[in-house]
Amino acid sequence: MKVKDVMHKGVDWVSPDTPVTEIAKLMRKHDIGAIPIGENDRLIGMVTDRDIVCQGLAQGGFNAARSTAREVMTPGIHCCREDDDLAKAVRHMEQLQVRRLPVINKSKRMVGILALGDISHSAPTDLLSACVKSVSAHHH
Repeated sequence: MKVKDVMHKGVDWVSPDTPVTEIAKLMRKHDIGAIPIGENDRLIGMVTDRDIVCQGLAQGGFNAARSTAREVMTPGIHCCREDDDLAKAVRHMEQLQVRRLPVINKSKRMVGILALGDISHSAPTDLLSACVKSVSAHHH
């Protein structure tokens, strides 16, 4: 099974100057919890729903109406390729302790996002349960 078989397609990255409120709307519209951030045609980070809460709302003086992706994003990006083996991508997520990975094609264009939630619908159970246990344990 390949990454492209289970990824969210058509999720695009946004610029670091995108307002946090806009990112929240995109998350709701696409039913995803993470939006990749790109600048000068390169992925530079990720904003997750958790980032908005922990880096944003939980900080004193945070103004959601005036804040941008750059202020709440987690810099540095890890990704996988659409033709990667799904098991390999899941192991990669496990090592990184992440629930979502942007997916790129051969020409390094972003083509989607791989989320643990998507994998759970289609991956072999044993592969997934180990990863979910590992990644979930990290968040307690």
